[in-house]
Formats: sequence, structure tokens, C-alpha cells
Amino acid sequence: MLGTLALGGLLWLVGGRSRIRLSNRDGYIIVSAFWVLLSLLGTWPLILSVHLGLVDALFESTSAVTTTGATVITGLDDLPKSILFYRQQLQWLGGMGLIVLGVAVLPMLGIGGMQLYRAEAPGPMKEEKLTPRLADTARALWTIYLGLTISCAIAYWLAGMTPFDAIAHSFSTVSTGGFSTHDASLGFYASPAIEAVAIFFMVLAAINFGVHYFAWHNRNLRQYLTDIESRSFLLFVLLMVLLVGLTLRLEGNYEQLPSSLRDATFEVVSVVTSTGFGTVDFAHWPDFLPVLLIFISFVGGCGGSTAGGIKVMRVLLLVKQGQHEIRRLIHPNAILPVRIGQRVVEPRLMQSVWGFFAFYVATFGGLMLVMIHAGLDQVSAYSAVATSMNNLGPGLGEVAYNFQSVSPMGKLVAVIAMLLGRLEIFTILVLLSPGFWRK
Repeated sequence: MLGTLALGGLLWLVGGRSRIRLSNRDGYIIVSAFWVLLSLLGTWPLILSVHLGLVDALFESTSAVTTTGATVITGLDDLPKSILFYRQQLQWLGGMGLIVLGVAVLPMLGIGGMQLYRAEAPGPMKEEKLTPRLADTARALWTIYLGLTISCAIAYWLAGMTPFDAIAHSFSTVSTGGFSTHDASLGFYASPAIEAVAIFFMVLAAINFGVHYFAWHNRNLRQYLTDIESRSFLLFVLLMVLLVGLTLRLEGNYEQLPSSLRDATFEVVSVVTSTGFGTVDFAHWPDFLPVLLIFISFVGGCGGSTAGGIKVMRVLLLVKQGQHEIRRLIHPNAILPVRIGQRVVEPRLMQSVWGFFAFYVATFGGLMLVMIHAGLDQVSAYSAVATSMNNLGPGLGEVAYNFQSVSPMGKLVAVIAMLLGRLEIFTILVLLSPGFWRK
């Protein structure tokens, strides 16, 4: 902590007296540099106390602050509680994004924060704010985030966890990070009550926090069903739970449908929200189920949530655009705008979504090839990049449980993938464009 404060103080002395208006370019630079520096600073306790090498410590720290939940550490049950709490705390701070907290403070210093918010906030509709003033928006988000965390901790405690485990797991649940204080994750407890608490709060954390705000502000729970993204997300989760649960039952792995639906519900919610908690080993489930779960991790949660993935709203827009193109083939002269609910989607937004999707696929393919070059087989490389970019955690093959056996080069590739996924690719890739640096 002292080392971090000293570095921050030095940077403040160098640039703290500057009074300039931040541009959009400044926002991208600050956010990208912030997350890289935060990941590097987070390695210190892991190197000193857990005796990890630099690459392993960087992997663990980046996984924490990006809420990915992948790990290189085993023997969690024997680690000091201080280190266990530190890992959970990093995830909690990274969940909402420390930049958003900074946005609430920057206006007090006379510096505008909208440029940082656009670069940091997840989801395709970043210009929208909950309140007229951005600082009030940030405070509202953090109030909701803190309220959910406290409620989750109390619920875990009442369900049977110790106070320490309840607080620690509430951090990683609401942040959809997935770190646990036990090697067996939530399977350590074998408790339906604890699983129910986790499912409930994982779903809440994966819903747009703007929806939480309006539901709380208007005292109307119907907001969750009237919002098309939240409604689509909940319907998608329900369909996947039924598909996975029925497949498990029909394949003979479970004698009773309720038990198969219980495990299916937990694992589907854990994966699609990019939390990564585990109660069973889905990597050894029958038929197509392991690959299906990795597939649905690409969808992720809603925009404006702590979940990873492409985001439900982008997937909805891609589906709507596909339907629009089919209608245009049938009615070539008709004017048929793309709509989400009653809202007409601007062409600029559709172009942004298609551009994001194209770069996402291209980046995924490139990183997967490098991961294979780093020594992983095709299945392991595919799931390693998928779980890193989607900020999920568990994968398939060699990375089903942890990344301990992955080569240093492979871990560095995963670090890059985690940062790209957390900042939604463009925030970092735009820095690589020569035109970005031209005056």
C-alpha cells in the first residue's frame, strides 16, 4: 500500500497541477493505462506473500481486477485469510470499475469525466446517463453496487457461511468475478440454500445497473420485465437451463429431473453471467454440454452490468439486423428501420455493433492461434481465450480447473485477452491505430 501511494504521489506531483480539458483520446489513454498499472500494482502482495513468479502474479492480479476468475493458485484452503480477502477485494473493486468511482471525484477537481465513462462503461449505449450529472450517475451506481454486496453477504451468512466467507463471496458474486476461498468453489458447501443465494445475486449483477436504478427510483419491479434487454436475458437463461437440465437427465447422468435442473441452473447462470463459480465439473458433462456452456459465455450479461461477454444488447442488435436483411430481400423497396422495442436503432449504433463483433472475432482468432503456438491443444486454446476474453474463469481441457500448467507465454496471452475483454476491445485497439496519435 505504501509503495502504491508513493507511486501515486509521484505521478500527482508531476501532473496533478495541470488544468486541461480531457478529450476523448485522453479518456482512452487514461483508462487503458489505469487498468494495466492496476494489474501490475496488484502483483506485489502475491509475489511477496504467495511467492508467485512475476508472470503468475500478473496473471492472478489481472484475472482479479478484470473479474475473470481464472487462477494459477491451488491450495486456497490453506492460504492466509489476508491473501484470500485481498483477491476477493481486487475483484470487487474491479467489478464496477474504479474509474467510475473516479468519475464521481474528478468533477470536484475541475476535470470532466465523461470521456473516462465512455471508455470504461460496458455495453453499446455508453452516451446514456441515469442522471443529468455524471458524478451523480457514478454515485448512484456505487450505491446500488454496495447495497447489493451487503445484501448478498447477509444472505450468504444466513444460508450457513461463516462471516468471513460470506463477505468474501459477496465480493466475487456481485462483481461476477468468481474467486472463492476454497479450491472446490461453492461446491465446498454442498448447500442448496447457498447455491440459491448465489444464483439470485449473480442474475442481479448481470442485469443493467441502470435498470436497478430505475426500479429502485420508481419503486417498480416491473422495470425488469419492461426492459427488453433484461427480459431477453432472463428468457435466454431460462431456455438454457431447461435445455441443459433435460439433456443431463436424458443422458442418464441424473436419476431425477430436479437434481439435474439444480446443477443446470447453477452452472448456466454462473457461466452466462461470467462469474465462474462451480458446484460440479461441467467440463466432463456428456454430449455437447461443455461446448454449449462456453458458447453461451460469449453472450454474457446485459450492458451496464458487471458481467463479461459480448453483452445481450449487442446480440439482440445482431439478431435484429439479420432479420432486417431477410425482410429487405423480401421487400427490397420498403423502408424498414431496425427497432429494439419501440425504439428505432440509429445506423451509427448498428455500425458500431458490427464493427465490435468483427474485431471481437478477429481478435479471438488471432489470440487462439498464438495460444496454440504457446503449447496448448486446440480445445484448450479455444476455451482459454474464450474464458479470458469473456472474463469467465473456468474452461475446458488443460484449463478446466486452473491455468497453472499453461506456459508463461500462454499466460501473457491470457492477460492480454482479459484486458481486451474487460475494456471491450476498442478501448485498447484504438491505441494501436496510427491515426489515434496524429494531432
